[in-house]
Amino acid sequence: MTSMTRRDCLAALASAAALPASALRATPRDVAAAAPSPPTAGPMRGAFMILSTPFTESGAVDWDDLAREARFVDECGCQGIVWPQGSSSVSYLTKEERLRGMELLVKSRGKRAAIVLGVQGRNVAEMTEYARRAEALAPDALIAMPPSAATTLDEYRAYFEALGDLTKRPVIIQTSGGAKNLAPPVDMMVALARERPHLGYVKEESEPLVERMTALVAERPPMTRVFGASLGIGWLYEMRLGLDGVITGNAMYADLMARMWELHARSQSGELRDAFGRFLLMRNLNQQIPGADLYVMKKRGIFKTTATRGARGARTLQFSPDQIAEIEYRFEGLKPYLMPSRTTSAI
Repeated sequence: MTSMTRRDCLAALASAAALPASALRATPRDVAAAAPSPPTAGPMRGAFMILSTPFTESGAVDWDDLAREARFVDECGCQGIVWPQGSSSVSYLTKEERLRGMELLVKSRGKRAAIVLGVQGRNVAEMTEYARRAEALAPDALIAMPPSAATTLDEYRAYFEALGDLTKRPVIIQTSGGAKNLAPPVDMMVALARERPHLGYVKEESEPLVERMTALVAERPPMTRVFGASLGIGWLYEMRLGLDGVITGNAMYADLMARMWELHARSQSGELRDAFGRFLLMRNLNQQIPGADLYVMKKRGIFKTTATRGARGARTLQFSPDQIAEIEYRFEGLKPYLMPSRTTSAI
């Protein structure tokens, strides 16, 4: 029989309690793990990790690593897996890659994390093509940035109305990623949620950030869920403001993110503050050592390479001895909050 630590058990209970019904499996193990949920738990709440897209050194998508990353996030106890979004290098993925990746993630889904598929497009027609394919795969929810080709708020409204008419699943409106300097106003999103309740989910990362977040939280209902983003750098404050979780590209720290949500749910504020402070030490390191996140992905055995794809094509990131020493020094501080078996790898 496989033994579980107290932390593993608590993480499993907290994550299972926060899943939508469609994400659960009615197996004896799941039934045995069921327990009363903490007061802040509920469907579509918690730590939702946007998967980074892994690449081979030649620049191709590494589908085995994408599936491994999804399994890792699920095993860590996170409440959701999101792909493809900004942190997934979505701007550099082909249509065929996006469609193949969505199918892979749904087919290889784990036991805990909800699957949220990104369906954004430059306009209504492009979004509709992705959304129809996603809808056929029956994920737990959809997420979409505003249309990048739009120039008016009326185009934004028509785009999200079309998406709301295409599905009855929860649709998370991401407020960034659309036209330059044009974010969906709070009152527009509230109106959309009144007309179509399944549009009452928002990933908020537009300025003035806290003002918009608190305004959305105050509109529950019709708003259903309000998530933070921005790589999680404001998550501690956002949890205390009453937000429903975070949607962010921190899959390399999925166990830490799941642990912080668990600490919040259990009102263990002192330990939460400590964990968040250690997280920020890693998060801001990416500013001084670009690609540090990919180093951690490889270190933890999630990715085989530190390859990335950008406007200039594919390249593999290299790190100096000094850079590696700093990453390792800061990563060491996370270990009390990580799964012991996944702190390092021989890869």
